[in-house]
Amino acid sequence: MKFEEYHDRDMLAIDVANVMAGRLENALFTHERATLVVPGGTSPGPIFDVLSGARLDWSRVDVTLTDERWVDESSDRSNGALLRRHLLMDRAAVATFKPLYRAGMDVDAGALDVSAALADHLPISVLLLGMGADMHTASLFPGADGLDDALAADAPVALPIHAEGQEPRISLSAHVLDSAMSKHLVIFGAEKRAAFERAVDMDPRNAPIAAVLEDLTVHWAE
Repeated sequence: MKFEEYHDRDMLAIDVANVMAGRLENALFTHERATLVVPGGTSPGPIFDVLSGARLDWSRVDVTLTDERWVDESSDRSNGALLRRHLLMDRAAVATFKPLYRAGMDVDAGALDVSAALADHLPISVLLLGMGADMHTASLFPGADGLDDALAADAPVALPIHAEGQEPRISLSAHVLDSAMSKHLVIFGAEKRAAFERAVDMDPRNAPIAAVLEDLTVHWAE
């Protein structure tokens, strides 16, 4: 594991975007296609804004999400809609987006369909993760219904997750995330840094981020 500290969030966004672009370029040198997996939320927005302009053969890049709320893209809570606004723009507009939400299916059936659809796009070439103050990553929340299944070594690619007080979600499983070829976590602020430092020595059932630490690069700014 590697920890990178930045003077400010703008510098972090530029550097992380450049690192990810370089890793994608390397993947495309040796493979016909590359798979980029990213989180939703507002924190990665500035990274996406820079990355979308990278000079890559984006037509050979498949993009999907670490997780998604089970809502369609007309909802302001859709990670897919956010991704279209911030990453799938500029040069990256020609990338192939593989959404996790399936219209007309419930989350259980949708997870099976997503698992089958993504199987040929693994391992992940470049992965960007976020983390909450509760030490969750993707939709792997402590105490969530489905977490134990998602942490299992033989878990499917994607699973339904039900966290108390939230709409149903779909998340990539821990082993799929952990096996990414290039893996990056972005966190901001003292609270999340302290939470991450605690998580390193915790059981993934209580701190799910601990399930994806192997060869992880952590990027932090206040």
